[in-house]
Amino acid sequence: MEQPAPSKARGRGRGRWTTAVALAVALAAGTALLVGNPRDDKPPVVPTRTGVQAAWPEAKRADMPAGLADGPLFSPTMFLDATTAIGTAPTPAGSEQRLLIRTGKQVRELRRLTLTGNPQFEAFTASDGQVFWVESMTGSKTSLWAAAVSGGPARMLLADMGHAVFFGNQYDLVVADGQVHWTAAPSDADKQTEVRSVPIGGGKATVRVEPGQWSMSAWPWLVDDGSTSGEPRLRNLATRRDTPIAGGGAMDLLTCGPVWCRSMVMGEETLARIDLLRPDGSDRRKIAGGAAQAAITDVAVLDRFEILAEPGPDTDVTGAAALVVYDIATGRTVDVAANADGAFSRGGMLWWSTTTGDEEITWHTLDLRTV
Repeated sequence: MEQPAPSKARGRGRGRWTTAVALAVALAAGTALLVGNPRDDKPPVVPTRTGVQAAWPEAKRADMPAGLADGPLFSPTMFLDATTAIGTAPTPAGSEQRLLIRTGKQVRELRRLTLTGNPQFEAFTASDGQVFWVESMTGSKTSLWAAAVSGGPARMLLADMGHAVFFGNQYDLVVADGQVHWTAAPSDADKQTEVRSVPIGGGKATVRVEPGQWSMSAWPWLVDDGSTSGEPRLRNLATRRDTPIAGGGAMDLLTCGPVWCRSMVMGEETLARIDLLRPDGSDRRKIAGGAAQAAITDVAVLDRFEILAEPGPDTDVTGAAALVVYDIATGRTVDVAANADGAFSRGGMLWWSTTTGDEEITWHTLDLRTV
């Protein structure tokens, strides 16, 4: 199972595709409509490739210029809906970093930290009208914060989160059962994992120690990628039962959640294809060839959408690639953007940026919850 390296503090700026596995595009763009013989009684074949407007005409979408009215560029860390974002931007003077909530031209400041302390805002999640995030600065402890989306000041829930471990996915913080949950590394990080939690209103943290090396997934699941234990598996915190991950072959690089796994099937030297399969190995299907790559860490957003990138011949130079979504429910690949600078997803929202010739940046959103 493939996981990005843990990070205690990772900022999120303007996205660019990684090019370590970028290859020439082999999947044809556009709509491929296959029709049967008009004299055949069989129904026409559902197109396997289509555009986003044809596939999801009712889906909510929007565009947001990166430039703020006071000058600096806004970098979203999470979209709550197609037009409302939480993100960061420096002050016009460039001496401080601001955390903002933005809807169109309306901007509300949540936090402001001096840049001399290398401030980091990360691990965002939202639940019941509140947004939660993590803050860290050089020489200080990692703290947990929250704010109501509708208004009011930000408030600290916890001053010390321990040695919190974040993987850059949507499960770094999980809100469930009136608690905010995250994982932390004890002194012996290879043999144990701390699952920590605090009430959403703040209070004392609870620490639960789980033998092994785990990362948080959809509640109440933890994932062990097998890199240390040699036994890829899922653990249900509610039932305390483990489920082995049995879908991988010798050439598979797996990233798994409790419902789906993404398999990067390697050839002798390069990526051969991308498959989706269940953690028990069943329901395996090829979703892309070796020209594609995973665009985000999370597998099967909303248990339905796999977000992919198709690097082109100029991706190494421009940093832009085609952004596509494989729809598990229909088996179709949907073309979303021809030249996206990067892609991000949390809570069912997908967003990406594009850059014009004069370097103007625009953020674009697609609410997959409305498909």
